[in-house]
Amino acid sequence: MANAPSTPDSSKYYVPHGSPWPFFGSITLFILMSGAALTLEHAGIGPVLLTAGLLLLFALFFFWFGTVIRENQAGIYNLQVDRSFRMGMSWFIFSEVMFFAAFFGALFYARQLSLPWLSGEGAKHMTNVLLWKGFEGGWPSNGPLALGPRENGSFETIPALGVPLVNTAILLSSGVTITIAHHALRAGHRGILKLFLALTFILGFVFVYLQAGEYHHAYTELGLTLGTGIYGSTFFMLTGFHGFHVTVGAIMLTVIWLRVMSGHFTPARHFAFEGVAWYWHFVDVVWLGLYIFVYWL
Repeated sequence: MANAPSTPDSSKYYVPHGSPWPFFGSITLFILMSGAALTLEHAGIGPVLLTAGLLLLFALFFFWFGTVIRENQAGIYNLQVDRSFRMGMSWFIFSEVMFFAAFFGALFYARQLSLPWLSGEGAKHMTNVLLWKGFEGGWPSNGPLALGPRENGSFETIPALGVPLVNTAILLSSGVTITIAHHALRAGHRGILKLFLALTFILGFVFVYLQAGEYHHAYTELGLTLGTGIYGSTFFMLTGFHGFHVTVGAIMLTVIWLRVMSGHFTPARHFAFEGVAWYWHFVDVVWLGLYIFVYWL
């Protein structure tokens, strides 16, 4: 007679058995990266594989996180598992800090080192003579070749006191709303939690919408594109990746809100909410750096 399946012991560290998701994830990432590489090489099948990889990645997130949520709601995760989740999220955010640090480093190198060298300032005069004689660098710059969509390479920057300032106010406000929601969750005030959590992800999507309009204006009217020299590339890489992170964060907040509406989380056990809140505050801090060093200075 076969043994009946046993209920996991919540006093022990839970280790799932026979999960298909790591294998499914490996196949998904292989298809996704192959599609991305082939798309960059302008291969005909590239966009097809890239689209398929993105759809599989969405399915992976949906089903794998769904499994984790069901396991958590079944009460089989103990405090040690909770600490593992916290450590994982902490290291993930640290990796994101290093990711943006690399791009901020590229911006610093271009502005403070490369342009002065190419302009022949001080002891670097021979660099200007040997490489780009007559080039006078300044920031913002599209480089010695004056790259850009316009014939003369000219472009305009986005004023710091326009949409970027509005978006700064939006993100700072969203940091306040998610903090209020967190305190409401810990105090057991579910109504306040639902309201301010909804306000948080709505503000996030408004930010993305305004940034999309800013990008359209830059491409169609300002001559500012990803190919507009060093300024265009650093501008769109930094703000574009940040916008992607805001989009991901807003989606995560929406999922957390749906879970709250379903009655998930308690004042004592709500790491999923806290993890997303950490991520959102990280996004806020990165934006402040972007606003100061990309738009303002």
